[in-house]
Amino acid sequence: MRTAPSMPQRPLRPKAEAQAVGRIHPTAIVHPKARLEAGVAVGPYAVIGEYVTIGSGTVIGAHCVIDGRTTLGRDNQVFTGAVIGSIPQDLKYRGEDTVLLIGDRNKIREYVTINPGTEGGGGKTVIGSDGLFMAYAHVAHDCLLGDRVVLANSVALAGHITIEDRAVIGGLVGVHQFVRIGTLSIVGGCSRVIQDVPPYATCVGYPAKVFGVNSEGLRRAGMSEENRRALHHVFRILFHSKLSMSHALEQVVQEVGATSACAELQHLLEFIRQSKRGVCRA
Repeated sequence: MRTAPSMPQRPLRPKAEAQAVGRIHPTAIVHPKARLEAGVAVGPYAVIGEYVTIGSGTVIGAHCVIDGRTTLGRDNQVFTGAVIGSIPQDLKYRGEDTVLLIGDRNKIREYVTINPGTEGGGGKTVIGSDGLFMAYAHVAHDCLLGDRVVLANSVALAGHITIEDRAVIGGLVGVHQFVRIGTLSIVGGCSRVIQDVPPYATCVGYPAKVFGVNSEGLRRAGMSEENRRALHHVFRILFHSKLSMSHALEQVVQEVGATSACAELQHLLEFIRQSKRGVCRA
């Protein structure tokens, strides 16, 4: 999973130069010390704070607020009313300098809110590249999101959540703090996620439960049929048997082998072993 976005490489232009090429609307308020690379567009009534850095080709829509020590990479689209980089919604936050790092080519739709990190959580919130954040989604402090993550409308992520690459979370889902959501998993709409969602899984419910393998997602990702069959078999042992999770893991190792297993299966098993909140079960 990506841990930091690519940073702009070309020289950054101050506000005056950006205005000279007609990319900042005259009603926008951009702090003189904000760093905007060539090609950035800022819409009407947007507000850009002092410590913000925005990469080439990024478009900031009308009435957006980009604040704090926030870095956006290249070719992002931020739509009307989004608030990016405002202080964490955490009572333990005491004004310390923390950061928000966002990669390239993300689509951040209307009224999305994303907060930077806190000192107690590592000091940074990180979002990868090529993600889609639909209207009213919220990403709280100290979250770490990979590439090509999709948050549907009104998803609410609490603090300290990790989401691996290509995970999809359906609309109106609430995710508890410190939860991890594995790569290529999908969480159905209106679910309540209070434990880790395993990689490659389909989960839904209140609380969320594992229903099986995200077969369509794995096929679209180009996973081989052989590896998909192996994951189906392992999921039956892990999530649909009456074994405890520790005993189920032992049986998987006995049947498949720890070293001969495909990389996806190895990642699934290691994800479960590292879980601190436990994983969703069937």
